[in-house]
Amino acid sequence: MEAELMALAASGASTLISLMISDAWAKTKDRLAAILGRIGDEKETLRELEASQAVLVSALAEADDVTVAAIEGEWRARLSQLLLSDSSCVEDLQFLAAAPGDAVHNNITGRVQASLLIQAGRIERSTFHTLPEQTA
Repeated sequence: MEAELMALAASGASTLISLMISDAWAKTKDRLAAILGRIGDEKETLRELEASQAVLVSALAEADDVTVAAIEGEWRARLSQLLLSDSSCVEDLQFLAAAPGDAVHNNITGRVQASLLIQAGRIERSTFHTLPEQTA
């Protein structure tokens, strides 16, 4: 069970970092502060979340991967501590995996093509390889 809680904490921290740089952050931070406030002061936790978000945005702008990893590690530890002290928080933290925000629905119309389609809000450090075209 402890391994599952640690996996949830790691996933939650990763999602938290993603939320901090998204439009959903404003909708999420208060709820997360309330949950984390169970093992501390909710208002102080909210201030810490907002401070982490500001540092994260700055670190991303400067391509400072060390600081980004440190912020994620800090929140992973906090989430782990919360889950180990109060496992009833599992359901409350699972909302992070759903990444609340405005729903997006896409429709693709027109003729069907046999090619690759990638749709993303942000892609970093990705390499795509394609096979050379075969001639008959």
